[in-house]
Amino acid sequence: MLEAVFGAAARPSLRASIGGLGVAPVFALALALALALGGCGDAEAGVSSDAATAGPDASAPPGSSLTRDAEARPDRGTAWVIFGDEAEADTIFAEVARTEAERAEGLMYREEIAEDAGMLFVFPTPAVRSFWMQNTFIPLDIAFMDVSFRIFEIHPMEPESTEYVESAGPAHFALEVNRGWFAEHGVGVGTTPRVVFGI
Repeated sequence: MLEAVFGAAARPSLRASIGGLGVAPVFALALALALALGGCGDAEAGVSSDAATAGPDASAPPGSSLTRDAEARPDRGTAWVIFGDEAEADTIFAEVARTEAERAEGLMYREEIAEDAGMLFVFPTPAVRSFWMQNTFIPLDIAFMDVSFRIFEIHPMEPESTEYVESAGPAHFALEVNRGWFAEHGVGVGTTPRVVFGI
């Protein structure tokens, strides 16, 4: 293994002895440990855990019943989508759909979702996106968002409709919530929420 990493020329010096201990086994163990620890991060998301927060603060969302603990984060596979400032924030507690299978299923087959719940669709690249409501039984609103989470379009979506709702431009994210939630909370085109992903 060491020859593959350092080449045959390094072999004699690595096999040198220090106080009767071979350096090669100790060096190999240290190298293996460094390589293993250096690869840590969120492989599913393709980003390190440091990049999992879009915004300056990863603490509990304003307006939530969670304590403001620096260690508080959403659960893995979920995100807090926080609209407004610290004093008057409204938060959607969203499931995150990152994989093709998760995005295809979306909120299908559900009879209801909590008032402040939703689903955040994360796409690998920005593109024009189309959604439909086949097998989705609850009325929803969908917000199409650019790479910085800025909302550029909101549409109502009818339960069980097979008509496509298409974004007018490239969307990197889409957020589905209960029908009327955006209007009730003063969220419109041009709004940019702070998003905290669970890790």
